[in-house]
Amino acid sequence: MTQRALDSSGEQTPGPSRPTMIDAGAELDPVHPMEPPPPRRPDGLSTAEVAERVARGEVNDVPVRSSRSVTEIVRANVFTRFNLIIGVLWVIMLFVAPIQDSLFGFVIVANTGIGIIQEWRAKKTLDSLAVIGEAKPTVRRDGVAAEISTSEIVLGDLVELGPGDKVVVDGTVSEADSLEIDESLLTGEADPVIKRAGDPVMSGSFVVAGGGAFTATKVGREAYAAQLAEEASRFTLVHSELRSGISTILKYVTWMMVPTAIGLIISQLVVKDNNFKESVARTVGGIVPMIPEGLVLLTSVAFAIGVVRLGRKQCLVQELPAIEGLARVDVVCLDKTGTLTEGGMDVTEVRPLNGSDETYVTQVLRTFGSSDPRPNASLQAIIDAYPAAGGDALPAGGGDHVLGAAGGDAESWTVTDAMPFSSARKYSGAAFTEADGTDSVWLLGAPDVLLSEGDATLTEIEQLNEQGLRVLLLARAEGALDAPGAAAGAAPTALVVLEQRLRPDAGDTLAYFADQNVAAKVISGDNAVSVGAVAGKLGLAGAENTLDARRLPTDPDEMATAMEENAVFGRVTPQQKRDMVAALQSRGHTVAMTGDGVNDVLALKDADIGVSMGSGSEATRAVAQIVLLNNSFATLPSVVAEGRRVIGNITRVATLFLTKTVYSVLLAILVVCFQVEYPFLPRHLTLLSTLTIGVPAFFLALAPNKERAQPHFVRRVMRYAIPSGVIAAAATFATYLVARHHYSGEGALEAETSAATLTLFLVSMWVLAIIARPYTWWRVGLVAAMGLGFLIVLVVPWLQDFFALKLVGAPMPWTAVGIAVAAAALLEFTWRWVGRRFGM
Repeated sequence: MTQRALDSSGEQTPGPSRPTMIDAGAELDPVHPMEPPPPRRPDGLSTAEVAERVARGEVNDVPVRSSRSVTEIVRANVFTRFNLIIGVLWVIMLFVAPIQDSLFGFVIVANTGIGIIQEWRAKKTLDSLAVIGEAKPTVRRDGVAAEISTSEIVLGDLVELGPGDKVVVDGTVSEADSLEIDESLLTGEADPVIKRAGDPVMSGSFVVAGGGAFTATKVGREAYAAQLAEEASRFTLVHSELRSGISTILKYVTWMMVPTAIGLIISQLVVKDNNFKESVARTVGGIVPMIPEGLVLLTSVAFAIGVVRLGRKQCLVQELPAIEGLARVDVVCLDKTGTLTEGGMDVTEVRPLNGSDETYVTQVLRTFGSSDPRPNASLQAIIDAYPAAGGDALPAGGGDHVLGAAGGDAESWTVTDAMPFSSARKYSGAAFTEADGTDSVWLLGAPDVLLSEGDATLTEIEQLNEQGLRVLLLARAEGALDAPGAAAGAAPTALVVLEQRLRPDAGDTLAYFADQNVAAKVISGDNAVSVGAVAGKLGLAGAENTLDARRLPTDPDEMATAMEENAVFGRVTPQQKRDMVAALQSRGHTVAMTGDGVNDVLALKDADIGVSMGSGSEATRAVAQIVLLNNSFATLPSVVAEGRRVIGNITRVATLFLTKTVYSVLLAILVVCFQVEYPFLPRHLTLLSTLTIGVPAFFLALAPNKERAQPHFVRRVMRYAIPSGVIAAAATFATYLVARHHYSGEGALEAETSAATLTLFLVSMWVLAIIARPYTWWRVGLVAAMGLGFLIVLVVPWLQDFFALKLVGAPMPWTAVGIAVAAAALLEFTWRWVGRRFGM
């Protein structure tokens, strides 16, 4: 589950404001433990001890929740401000008017039910995916290591750690083998902290290098970071421009609605001496359509259905606004390994340098492979090519290790020390005692880091990089492995050439982003030329524009320029990835970052949208907003498309709802100013809202939409909704006034209402026809079906009676049509002018 809200660096994180780890008190100090370390138990707890602790309740029982509970879903959908208003009006109408004037209440009940069902479906999807993507820490019990659920950890458990593993509960280090832990999610400090036996570790931190084990000292709600994780992992709709924009609109609507409704009530009940019940009905008929009640519902439904659709593609959305955020993305930063290429690699060649003996080099590589119990992909390829003969990997706790020599003879090499790979230094190391007793220290890593600039070997390496091959340098160091500057003066011994396995779907995915005008930037710790060659094979536009990050300017503005001008970046450090994301954001870009390794965590956390592979480290899955559980980069276009569908369609249908709000408020104001009866009963506006907004909006909200989401949601919607509502209100009221002069006697008000209803329906239908563009067969059919529905009401006698709609004579109905046609022409002109003036 996401823990993005654990950042206490002072930077904004996508979660509610919470206390920071630093504010939490001395007991959370990551440097000074408050209690003596527990006695070392190398075999971990026994089965009996585990059962005893479970019985005492000393279990890590913090519920991991990906969504709000069913009770919260029901409460959020039922107890809303507008449901309260409509509920009160509905009760009043049930007492004073026929049932057909109370239809709006049943519509609200149906809408609320739909909202609850859809979000419940989304909850089930999220919860099931969360179980799949849940971290499974390795715990040692009775001397046997096994993966268990985080919730099954008990106090005193011995939890093993390796690169990329997240610390899931608070504890004290029991074993450490070059263990480096990143606590940036807790303290904001990016530099990893070296941990030794007895040092505390805090839940929410993660391993960047080395390995070891720790004893759990605080579990469940006792671990402060676990409390934050529980809160941060909830399914939420906060921090979304769309949701906040709709809230802003509803706030303004409330301000407009209250004084207008009061004026309408006074006008209908006091100034006009009419039948009391009918006055109440017409007053309610004026108030109800001011409320865009379906807008919130459709937004929730669109998001929830988006979650379900993505869930079917094995995509876990840990923070719901991520769907919206990806729709706004215009730059996606890709980590090469695990994204463009598959995790595995193959050794294609080993080239001895400076007269080195090939058999000797092979023995060094074979021994080197046994030095790290948790090898990365590069070292694993070497292990696969040169498997150890007669020996196992070096235990996590360190110590000497004897390895059978090549060929299985009696001679042996001993690993005396090891230094795991680090993304910051770009190499790993190991110290051996060789078969003849000679001590040697070896480094394996990036050639352009281990070699001095201008070294002749770099030319040979450059040629290999241009073929898209990855090259590691094996070098013999002079000093101790942990000596400062151990790489300086290391003697080149051999080149290890690796071939990376390209993801078969990566090319199509890059083509999709290019087609959608989303710039792709490949950011990698590997050699820039090699990365560029791989990207070029996959068809990345601008793959020839490569830049070594060591030459990247530190000034944020200059860095942003370099980021915009180049497409491939190599030798990037984890901190640089973070800076590069910030530089792009400073230019107004919305940045998505993909990754699967611990070196991607800082950038994933700071990007607008963080995307992690399901097979990635626990740390990356913890901070990412979206987890691709199927490990397929090709799923990302589906996520982008889903976001664009949601945002683009909600923007469209919001215009429909707010057009109704604007014309309802203006009609009420005109009625008050002209001191006339309100032209509509609730049944009329229920019919119009259903045919011109409710039904078509539901279909339009779920339709395909590939437009990139634009900012300023409120401004964009109101630019169209206000003029549309003004035109609709003016045309309708004009028809009403003409009809008042045309009709007289008994039944005049019903005839006037029918004429005004016809004009308002036709104008609203034209607004719908504009919003439904560009036309497809089903969109045309949708608009036509709504028109047919209204026609049926006008011609079927019992429906005429039910809705109190009957066109009287020919002149007035045709006048109503003529006014509607003129209003439609004005609508067309206005929409096109707004589009040219402000952009669509």
